[in-house]
Amino acid sequence: MFENLSQRLAKTVQNLQGKGRISEDNIAETLREVRMALLEADVALPVIKSFIDAVKLKAQGAEVATSLTPGQVFVSILHRELVELMGGAREGFELRAQPPFVVVLAGLQGAGKTTTAGKLARWLIESRKKRVLLVSTDVRRPAAILQLQRLAEQVGASFHPADAAGDPVAIAQAALEAARLGVFDALIVDTAGRLHVDTELMDEVCAIDRAIGAHERLFVVDAMAGQDALNSAKAFSGALDLTGIVLTKADGDARGGAALSVRQVTGKPIVFVGVGEKLDALQPFDPERMAGRILGMGDVVALVEQVQGKVDAAEAERLARKVVGGGRFDFYDLKGQLEQLQGMGGLDALMDKLPAQLARGAMPAAVGDAQVRRQIAIINSMTHQERRKPDLIDGSRRRRIAAGSGTQVQDVNRLLKQFADMQRMMKSMKGGKLKRLLGSLKGGGLPPGFPRP
Repeated sequence: MFENLSQRLAKTVQNLQGKGRISEDNIAETLREVRMALLEADVALPVIKSFIDAVKLKAQGAEVATSLTPGQVFVSILHRELVELMGGAREGFELRAQPPFVVVLAGLQGAGKTTTAGKLARWLIESRKKRVLLVSTDVRRPAAILQLQRLAEQVGASFHPADAAGDPVAIAQAALEAARLGVFDALIVDTAGRLHVDTELMDEVCAIDRAIGAHERLFVVDAMAGQDALNSAKAFSGALDLTGIVLTKADGDARGGAALSVRQVTGKPIVFVGVGEKLDALQPFDPERMAGRILGMGDVVALVEQVQGKVDAAEAERLARKVVGGGRFDFYDLKGQLEQLQGMGGLDALMDKLPAQLARGAMPAAVGDAQVRRQIAIINSMTHQERRKPDLIDGSRRRRIAAGSGTQVQDVNRLLKQFADMQRMMKSMKGGKLKRLLGSLKGGGLPPGFPRP
């Protein structure tokens, strides 16, 4: 998300920071670039106008004129206004009410409500240690009930059964009673959707909300729907007292216009962002950190959280102890490291969270997720002996491995060379360096020998 906008704004910011002073001409030129970037990102026109006016008003004030580093101050103004545009500071999703805490998900068909219900349950279970009950009131689409039941099993949540011939309001009331009797911390209610906004849909969602007294009423909207997403969000906001927005499929929208517009159009904050198909691909929305990523400042906090959450510390410690004890780093070890890298979303996802200049220096051109997958395919084409003893791999074996993995012999040679370099590095770290690194693993650090493909 925001890929195109981030590239445009990062370039504009870089040009501005190099200027010793800022004049009205500088400001006008920069704001023209910002306006074009926002237009290309499919941000709503009224939102663009109010944003540009706010930045211009502050940029022409004494704050910039009297600063020793006017370029940096202008960037900080852009950052502050982006944060305000996306909702400002919010306390987040907190379960402070008397249990069970009731969450109703509303939205159009195809926006991803059912999947979001499963993702939200997983987030509450893993990050908040809550007992969660899921229920579907979508009686018009029995497959939705079955889908949610399976998602509940996958994420470790409980599921309240629903009769496809039943009344949605009665199903929600029964689920609430079951949540109370079962002493659940949270009840997530997945509601029916339509292909478009209509009175029947609104009446049903509002009736469910009145019957169970939801604490959070979240509107689930597809980020890729663009301006249509804003129109549907506005319609739902007018009928239902929404408390927040969940933006789904944000990883597939390089423009990000919906995320920048929905707060001002609906007056409701974005609470969560769906950034992938996997059940762990739901993130609390932080306007400040997102603004930093848009301006090319990266999101190092999110990067650290991602690494700490995904790195298998036990496996990393096993590898470190193996090397310290004199064992040889082999292709089984390398494959494990590469698969951990994939589990964190791949190189592209990690680099996206680094500041732009640092990311460019950290990953050479033509290195990315495709190459990681290629390397895993090459290792999979090796025999057990070849993975344990890479010295066995001669010319004929290289040709066989290349053919088996659908790659070129040059790709196999390149991997073997990089592997030999990593072996030498591991050997040189047998002493105090690796022992200190082993100690850092207990604090959630990167695993030893974390590969750079």
